[in-house]
Amino acid sequence: MTDARSLSPQLPTLKLVINGQFMEPLEGGVLPVTNPATGEKLCDAPSATAGDVDRAVQAARAAFESGPWGRMGARERGRLLRRFSELVFQRREELALLESLNNGKTFREALRGDVDSGASALSYFADQAGRILGEVLPVEGPFLTCCLKEPVGVVGAIVPWNYPTAIACWKLGPALAAGCTVVLKPSELTPLTALKLGALALEAGIPPGVLNVVPGYGDPAGEALARHPDVDKVSFTGSVRTARRLLQGSAASNLKKLTLELGGKSPQIILPDADFARAVEACFWGIFSNKGEICNAGSRVLVHERAYDAFVARLAERARHMRVGDPLEPSTEMGAQVSARQLEMVLGYIESGRAQGAKVLAGGERDTEGAKARGCFVKPTVFGEVLPEMRIAQEEIFGPVLSCLRFTDESQALEIANGTPYGLAASIWTEDVAKAHAMARKVRSGVVWINCFNEFDDAAPFGGYKESGWGRDLSHHALEGYLQYKAVWTKLPASP
Repeated sequence: MTDARSLSPQLPTLKLVINGQFMEPLEGGVLPVTNPATGEKLCDAPSATAGDVDRAVQAARAAFESGPWGRMGARERGRLLRRFSELVFQRREELALLESLNNGKTFREALRGDVDSGASALSYFADQAGRILGEVLPVEGPFLTCCLKEPVGVVGAIVPWNYPTAIACWKLGPALAAGCTVVLKPSELTPLTALKLGALALEAGIPPGVLNVVPGYGDPAGEALARHPDVDKVSFTGSVRTARRLLQGSAASNLKKLTLELGGKSPQIILPDADFARAVEACFWGIFSNKGEICNAGSRVLVHERAYDAFVARLAERARHMRVGDPLEPSTEMGAQVSARQLEMVLGYIESGRAQGAKVLAGGERDTEGAKARGCFVKPTVFGEVLPEMRIAQEEIFGPVLSCLRFTDESQALEIANGTPYGLAASIWTEDVAKAHAMARKVRSGVVWINCFNEFDDAAPFGGYKESGWGRDLSHHALEGYLQYKAVWTKLPASP
């Protein structure tokens, strides 16, 4: 892997991408883009208004209904999507550097977990484009009845700031493979790689209007996309609070389809016979990778009372020695929180944990050592003696804060694991595979890992139960979310 310190950032064209052109926002708005590790301003990105969103939606509608995209065969769409994925991979270091500077994550995490993940998803869905199959239905009577799968239409893709490249591609891949057109709205905090993706799609030969990119604030840009009557579906990753607003916007406009991948409070359940060395390392990276800014972060570790003290002590020791610092430094293990606002939110939860009686075993404060004083750094924090009803055990913190809870038996572990509004992911650690699978069936979450954590593959669906969302990203299950079904009946002539 290239030393990131030797690379020079290549900023994208700082304009909206609409109908194959680079355009200034109608009202000239800007998004100040900052490096959260240094506090320095990187650039001013364009800020879209409702009028800009309308221009992008009109372009997407025209491309869908009358452009070459709608007439193109599925395999040709797949070839263009494959070329798009290849360009993303070829520019992987360029994109990862931007992501690291813009988001605060380490260059290594930006490269492998964000950009490579995005390129891989595009490649996977390039193959899926030609595998969308209809059906002949065995209906009663003299009919030939077919079920066709057709693209939903214009998709609004609203993407968060924690994995800006990967999650954008998780949505672009199935939407484009299905034959939809897209208006992509990245977070106002991390717009740079989305603008690059818009340019790379055009370079790959994807026709104008098929992918439009409109960075902007949630209001007005996100709100305009959610309420636009010509948007047929919104695919959103973000907070439950914003999802509720999207639901209201959809209901107030055209009852558009929604895919919602929301928050999490994922438990890792450690039984007494677990492989402690592997489990400690998995629990450590499950919360502290990407500085805890992960929807499925393993933010709750549930440990059997017989193993609790020793296991939690090892976790806390590991956290105290974690290398926090410059995201471009190869030895750095954790970078900066994405913004000052996010830093303050994390610190507020840490104070809440203290106030409610949890014990700080590691970290518990802002990291202001040396140059880190200029950035948004927090020390990796481990809380012990956490009770299930505490805020730090119930609410999504979205930062490097781990809550460690005791349980006495499997029944209590499951009660605690299922005792939040979320149900995105979980893991179970035990050498008894039969017991692990029995518990996995009782955990109310969309993903359960056994003796591992945070494993992903493009062929496996990702999404949650309860308030963690509707629908799925990745796999052929995600592709189904961008298709709609049409039954075509042909009455056959009577037999001679």
